[in-house]
Amino acid sequence: MNSTCFNLVIEDNIAQLILNRPEKRNSMIPEFWDELPQIIRKIDQESLARVIVISSTGPHFTSGIDTSVFGSSTEISTDPKKQQELDRVGGAKLYDTVKYLQQTFSCLEECRVPVLVAIQGGAIGGGVDLITACDMRYMTEDAFLTIFEINIGMTADVGTFPRITKLLPEGVAKELAYTGRKMLAHEAKTLGLVNEVYKDQDSMLSGVMKIAKQIASKAPLAIYGSKRIINYARDHNTVDTLDYIGIWNASMLQQDEIQEAITAPKQKRDPKFVDLPLTRKKMSSGLTDQ
Repeated sequence: MNSTCFNLVIEDNIAQLILNRPEKRNSMIPEFWDELPQIIRKIDQESLARVIVISSTGPHFTSGIDTSVFGSSTEISTDPKKQQELDRVGGAKLYDTVKYLQQTFSCLEECRVPVLVAIQGGAIGGGVDLITACDMRYMTEDAFLTIFEINIGMTADVGTFPRITKLLPEGVAKELAYTGRKMLAHEAKTLGLVNEVYKDQDSMLSGVMKIAKQIASKAPLAIYGSKRIINYARDHNTVDTLDYIGIWNASMLQQDEIQEAITAPKQKRDPKFVDLPLTRKKMSSGLTDQ
């Protein structure tokens, strides 16, 4: 799959998605917003891997949104009357652009398989939107994150706030949002935002890939269900979640998978689980004009 912003390597049921523009500090140019959801959905829909690991190259994980992204939502006309009309719908066009950007990171949450992210250097601005949409986060000792938008007079709008407020105490999230200060890796670990901090990028990638292998060795249907239920529980009350998991298991629980998980260790072999099914593609209605 050709990509401007990413390299994709799939091996041993793990998809490693690598931001590959280190010379530009992996800024999120217009192509990024198309390519990320296309790649994630292809992996998910075609059941190409059981785990996704997002990592990066260069000194920073990402410097965030490239301002060229917003240029496409602004039109200029030499005709004053036409320009007045364009100005009147400018807000609606920007809203459409923001919704488009938001779905790029929502696809990480909606993906059926876990998404792990390995962060070196800075996760700046839009980088925070990205990492908070992932299932698990890991950082190097020198890594940091910053809700940088406030420093350029913006309100972060691509997904940071609804997610980071579920991951950090509200006061800490507000402090980061209002000041734009850097949160260093060890503080993020202490507050539970990241799972682990590593000495350097090599040891981080090695550690994260070990975790990914552990996940890939488990029953994909059970992992899928766990991700769905945990995300559902985050956004719903206990009573609704208990009902949801009851319905989920009533329809999705597979005795054969449970038996395989129990039997394989006793027989000292790797378990043979079924992969997730391919997702159904949109079909033609078959209707023709008469």
